[in-house]
Amino acid sequence: MGKIIILNGSPRAPRSNSKKYAEIFSGHCSLVTEYHNITKSNHAELCERLEGFSDILLVFPLYADSIPVTMLDFLKSLELSSPAHKPVISVLINCGFLEWEQNDTAVKMIRLFCRKNGYTFGSVLQIGSGEAILTTPFKFMVTRKIRKLASSITQCRYCSLHTSMPLPVRTFIRASSSYWESYGKRNGITRQQMETMKIEDK
Repeated sequence: MGKIIILNGSPRAPRSNSKKYAEIFSGHCSLVTEYHNITKSNHAELCERLEGFSDILLVFPLYADSIPVTMLDFLKSLELSSPAHKPVISVLINCGFLEWEQNDTAVKMIRLFCRKNGYTFGSVLQIGSGEAILTTPFKFMVTRKIRKLASSITQCRYCSLHTSMPLPVRTFIRASSSYWESYGKRNGITRQQMETMKIEDK
């Protein structure tokens, strides 16, 4: 019987959507699961711990069309300290774009890591509109796909899955703009400030 270790590579892992997705996965997985946030200081511990697991599920958000640095740094450590028995690596990735295909490049990077370092790439679930979908009536759609992801890993029938909110692009942009303007207002930031490239005052 296999075991799955879930590694959250979000830079804000303790309060991330990635953590929520991981919790849904654990709730629908029939195998034993163990969850860990990736931090700057626990790479060696996690690499050593992988030895007892059949599968790794990497959970992380898309950052600038790529893998977040938290995950990238861990993969560098894993490249140098791989376990003798290499688990199958699967991916659950989410992005704030409506189009789940925006995650393609980041997934290809994980596939390349697997190919270069002798890991089997397992299943992948790409989620679009990931920042919002869990708080909408469309939550059932992502829950259903996570259940399928869990089943595919459990049965070693690895596959590629994807989901997003079934909204017209204009509707999604209008709703997301309203959300971020409201978010900025709560933090004392105007829309005009968010539209500039200026990060902070010198």
